[in-house]
Amino acid sequence: MSDPGADSAGRLARAQGCTKAAGLDALLVTPGPDLRYLTGYDAIALERLTCLLLPAEGAPSIVVPLLERAAAEASPLGDQGVAIHTWAETDDPYALVARVLGDVRAVALDDHMWAAKVLALRDAMPGVAQRPGGAVLRELRMRKTTTEVAALRAAGRAIDAVHARVHEWLQPGRTEREVGADIADAILAAGHSTVDFVIVASGPNGASPHHEVSDRVIAPGDAVVVDIGGTMPSGYCSDSTRVYAVGDPGAELLAAYQVLQSAQEAACLWARPGVSCASVDAAARDVIAAAGYGEQFVHRTGHGIGLETHEDPYIVAGNELLLEPGMAFSVEPGIYLPGRYGARIEDILVCTDTGAERLNLRPRELVVLEG
Repeated sequence: MSDPGADSAGRLARAQGCTKAAGLDALLVTPGPDLRYLTGYDAIALERLTCLLLPAEGAPSIVVPLLERAAAEASPLGDQGVAIHTWAETDDPYALVARVLGDVRAVALDDHMWAAKVLALRDAMPGVAQRPGGAVLRELRMRKTTTEVAALRAAGRAIDAVHARVHEWLQPGRTEREVGADIADAILAAGHSTVDFVIVASGPNGASPHHEVSDRVIAPGDAVVVDIGGTMPSGYCSDSTRVYAVGDPGAELLAAYQVLQSAQEAACLWARPGVSCASVDAAARDVIAAAGYGEQFVHRTGHGIGLETHEDPYIVAGNELLLEPGMAFSVEPGIYLPGRYGARIEDILVCTDTGAERLNLRPRELVVLEG
């Protein structure tokens, strides 16, 4: 598979167009997903300033610490004609940014820029208005190219391979932490470069959507929510949730789970070009509410995914953004009964020309393991 960042030169040009259209003079981007998206440079986030300077018109440049020059030159920046300006330990990099930018009145800063850097740039350019850069970049990043979709598809296969092995580790008498450690090892073995999160939420812990792991011992009869994800060498992320029952889950959990599965299926089938993010959320939420669990579905139905696990578009009530081909997002309704149990089913989908493709293909039925 080709490098998902191979179109960096085109991305820089399109970002310049968006910057100009927003009435801004420049876009400033520090290490993080936006810099990797625009240039392919996966720079280390340090207290020392690295900052891409992308003027609305003119050639882009980047300010880097002198000790990072070799890394910057070895990155895709070297093939993009991006001028590299270095600064030594006793130099003021923020004054350097101001000098390189020249006469500007308003700039956008990437949404992940550290507050200390934002304030230092403000001090170096006191008459320059600062705006959030997310509004400039979101229109580009949330529409994935075919190469990006291929990277997300590979991430989906990798995390599916881990879910296929959960039965090996999820056994009564083991703690959530022990199971989580095995899963984390498997995420790396499946081809991810990093483990981003491991949720093993057994019994009442399953009612906390963002529970991670604890020393609770898994017991027969427990429902266990396993929500896992990582980042692939491509930079693109995986994220998938399945529910496992250790032994007999009981009639009540089975009934709730059937509602949940119907809700997730309804939302996945509804997702297509031209429907709103809010309507996809409603497709899942209406099924759960009709069954009497509306107050137990406490979060949005989904989030976009790409170089970040959570990015635009968000599948939530009130978001009237219409889906378009290339938009990738999760569909993950849940039902949570505090003190008792929880359940969530999550797949990553990508909007196609006619509908939506699921990138996670593991069975969505409740997985019943021997107790």
